[in-house]
Amino acid sequence: MQFFTAETRRRRGFINKISGVILDACITVHKIMGPGLLESIYEQCLMKEIELRTVMAINQVPISLLYKGYELSRELKVDILVENEIILELKSAEIMHPVYEAQLISYLKLTNKKLGFLVNFNVGVLKNGFKRYVNNF
Repeated sequence: MQFFTAETRRRRGFINKISGVILDACITVHKIMGPGLLESIYEQCLMKEIELRTVMAINQVPISLLYKGYELSRELKVDILVENEIILELKSAEIMHPVYEAQLISYLKLTNKKLGFLVNFNVGVLKNGFKRYVNNF
Protein backbone atom coordinates (compact mmCIF):
# COMPACT_ATOMS: atom_id res chain seq x y z
CA MET A 1 0.00 0.00 0.00
CA GLN A 2 1.33 3.43 -0.94
CA PHE A 3 0.84 6.44 1.33
CA PHE A 4 1.06 9.99 0.06
CA THR A 5 2.16 13.04 2.00
CA ALA A 6 -0.24 15.91 2.55
CA GLU A 7 1.79 17.93 0.04
CA THR A 8 1.45 15.22 -2.63
CA ARG A 9 -2.30 14.97 -2.04
CA ARG A 10 -2.64 18.77 -2.18
CA ARG A 11 -0.63 18.97 -5.43
CA ARG A 12 -2.65 16.19 -7.03
CA GLY A 13 -5.88 17.92 -6.02
CA PHE A 14 -4.64 21.17 -7.56
CA ILE A 15 -3.63 19.42 -10.79
CA ASN A 16 -7.00 17.67 -11.02
CA LYS A 17 -8.82 20.96 -10.43
CA ILE A 18 -6.81 22.71 -13.17
CA SER A 19 -7.49 19.73 -15.46
CA GLY A 20 -11.20 20.44 -15.22
CA VAL A 21 -10.60 24.10 -16.06
CA ILE A 22 -8.51 23.07 -19.09
CA LEU A 23 -11.16 20.67 -20.39
CA ASP A 24 -13.89 23.29 -19.99
CA ALA A 25 -11.73 25.93 -21.71
CA CYS A 26 -11.05 23.58 -24.64
CA ILE A 27 -14.75 22.78 -24.98
CA THR A 28 -15.59 26.50 -24.96
CA VAL A 29 -13.03 27.28 -27.67
CA HIS A 30 -14.30 24.39 -29.78
CA LYS A 31 -17.95 25.45 -29.40
CA ILE A 32 -17.16 29.03 -30.44
CA MET A 33 -14.63 28.35 -33.22
CA GLY A 34 -15.74 24.94 -34.51
CA PRO A 35 -13.49 22.43 -36.26
CA GLY A 36 -11.32 22.98 -39.33
CA LEU A 37 -9.07 25.90 -38.40
CA LEU A 38 -5.30 25.99 -38.06
CA GLU A 39 -3.70 24.73 -34.85
CA SER A 40 -2.22 28.20 -34.23
CA ILE A 41 -5.73 29.72 -34.17
CA TYR A 42 -6.88 27.28 -31.49
CA GLU A 43 -3.70 27.92 -29.54
CA GLN A 44 -4.32 31.67 -29.42
CA CYS A 45 -8.00 31.26 -28.56
CA LEU A 46 -7.20 28.73 -25.84
CA MET A 47 -4.53 31.00 -24.36
CA LYS A 48 -7.13 33.79 -24.11
CA GLU A 49 -9.76 31.44 -22.65
CA ILE A 50 -7.32 30.17 -20.00
CA GLU A 51 -6.30 33.75 -19.19
CA LEU A 52 -9.98 34.71 -18.75
CA ARG A 53 -10.22 31.96 -16.15
CA THR A 54 -7.24 33.48 -14.28
CA VAL A 55 -5.08 30.40 -14.76
CA MET A 56 -1.41 30.83 -15.63
CA ALA A 57 -0.34 29.47 -19.02
CA ILE A 58 2.58 30.00 -21.37
CA ASN A 59 2.64 28.98 -25.01
CA GLN A 60 5.50 27.79 -27.21
CA VAL A 61 7.62 26.87 -24.20
CA PRO A 62 11.14 25.74 -25.15
CA ILE A 63 12.44 22.45 -23.75
CA SER A 64 16.15 21.79 -23.67
CA LEU A 65 17.18 18.57 -25.33
CA LEU A 66 19.36 16.51 -23.01
CA TYR A 67 21.16 13.40 -24.15
CA LYS A 68 23.34 11.40 -21.74
CA GLY A 69 23.66 14.48 -19.56
CA TYR A 70 24.65 16.75 -22.46
CA GLU A 71 22.50 19.66 -23.50
CA LEU A 72 22.26 19.61 -27.27
CA SER A 73 21.69 22.63 -29.49
CA ARG A 74 18.25 21.43 -30.61
CA GLU A 75 15.25 22.90 -28.80
CA LEU A 76 11.78 21.38 -28.60
CA LYS A 77 8.65 23.42 -27.93
CA VAL A 78 5.58 22.58 -25.89
CA ASP A 79 2.40 24.14 -27.29
CA ILE A 80 1.03 25.26 -23.91
CA LEU A 81 2.24 24.76 -20.34
CA VAL A 82 -0.48 25.40 -17.74
CA GLU A 83 0.44 26.38 -14.17
CA ASN A 84 3.93 24.97 -14.82
CA GLU A 85 2.36 21.52 -14.32
CA ILE A 86 0.28 20.39 -17.31
CA ILE A 87 1.39 20.12 -20.93
CA LEU A 88 -1.11 20.70 -23.72
CA GLU A 89 -0.24 19.39 -27.18
CA LEU A 90 -2.71 20.84 -29.67
CA LYS A 91 -3.65 19.42 -33.04
CA SER A 92 -6.08 20.17 -35.81
CA ALA A 93 -5.86 16.93 -37.75
CA GLU A 94 -8.23 14.68 -39.64
CA ILE A 95 -6.24 11.63 -38.59
CA MET A 96 -4.51 11.35 -35.23
CA HIS A 97 -1.24 9.57 -35.91
CA PRO A 98 0.43 7.57 -33.11
CA VAL A 99 3.45 9.88 -33.33
CA TYR A 100 1.34 12.68 -31.73
CA GLU A 101 0.83 10.53 -28.64
CA ALA A 102 4.51 9.58 -28.59
CA GLN A 103 5.44 13.27 -28.86
CA LEU A 104 3.38 14.20 -25.80
CA ILE A 105 4.69 11.25 -23.79
CA SER A 106 8.27 12.27 -24.68
CA TYR A 107 7.57 15.87 -23.62
CA LEU A 108 6.24 14.63 -20.27
CA LYS A 109 9.36 12.54 -19.71
CA LEU A 110 11.80 15.26 -20.84
CA THR A 111 10.21 17.87 -18.56
CA ASN A 112 9.36 15.47 -15.72
CA LYS A 113 5.78 16.76 -15.77
CA LYS A 114 3.08 14.45 -14.48
CA LEU A 115 0.11 15.24 -16.74
CA GLY A 116 -0.53 16.14 -20.35
CA PHE A 117 -3.45 16.46 -22.72
CA LEU A 118 -3.49 15.77 -26.43
CA VAL A 119 -6.26 17.94 -27.89
CA ASN A 120 -7.48 17.61 -31.46
CA PHE A 121 -9.83 20.46 -32.38
CA ASN A 122 -10.66 19.00 -35.80
CA VAL A 123 -13.52 16.83 -34.51
CA GLY A 124 -17.30 17.20 -34.39
CA VAL A 125 -17.45 16.83 -30.60
CA LEU A 126 -14.38 17.79 -28.57
CA LYS A 127 -14.63 14.86 -26.15
CA ASN A 128 -13.66 12.68 -29.13
CA GLY A 129 -10.45 14.69 -29.54
CA PHE A 130 -9.39 15.08 -25.90
CA LYS A 131 -6.99 12.53 -24.37
CA ARG A 132 -5.22 12.51 -21.01
CA TYR A 133 -1.73 11.11 -20.50
CA VAL A 134 0.08 10.64 -17.20
CA ASN A 135 3.73 10.26 -16.27
CA ASN A 136 4.03 8.67 -12.81
CA PHE A 137 1.02 10.62 -11.49
